[in-house]
Amino acid sequence: MSEDEPAGRYASPPCMAAEVDPAYFDPSHVDPEQARDVARWRKAERQRLRAERDAISVADRAALGEAIRAHLLRFLEERFGSLEGRVFSGYWPIKGEPDLRPALTALHRAGVHVALPLVEVKAAPLVFRRWTPETRMVRGDWNIPVPPPEAEVVLPEFSLAPVMGWTEGAFRLGYGGGYFDRTLAALAPRPFTIGIGLQSARLATIYPQPHDIALDVILTEDGLQAQRG
Repeated sequence: MSEDEPAGRYASPPCMAAEVDPAYFDPSHVDPEQARDVARWRKAERQRLRAERDAISVADRAALGEAIRAHLLRFLEERFGSLEGRVFSGYWPIKGEPDLRPALTALHRAGVHVALPLVEVKAAPLVFRRWTPETRMVRGDWNIPVPPPEAEVVLPEFSLAPVMGWTEGAFRLGYGGGYFDRTLAALAPRPFTIGIGLQSARLATIYPQPHDIALDVILTEDGLQAQRG
């Protein structure tokens, strides 16, 4: 994205959902006090895991990203074969997340329709806009690059999800806004979801609440680590 591109408030990346909706929790069928205890615990865990991730050196972060990219492409090929013509949602890396953009570029060159998720409306499911390596990105909220408003809106068949923490049952500790869970609950058919995280971010549990939806698999720099169910 060039410096002369105008700033705009077109959409928000889902990775910033905690800033959009920091008090999010679904109190339905849950004791409010228990839900708030879980929310406080999760907030502390997010801070701890974020601090650990921020402490990783640039060189080590690059190596972790390269390892995860290789595992991701290998997993997709072995599990699904060619994804040519199918819709695959990635994400733009922020906050020290592994950079999977080279893998998205490789998928695009293999004929996959790549998309990026965006928050267009607060407390609503995500919107997925088509992306290619040539897409002229614009600045969304927090100055994070997003596909422009005129980009094609698509529904993903496969979706990556950045995770702060993860469990053996493929539950995800995200950024706290609840947008990914809302989206999975709304999409029909549900996309195959792949959580991307670090091996060191494994948790015994996230104390799942009614709104939490397990991902299909979790991938780290060590490969496939967890599967739903």
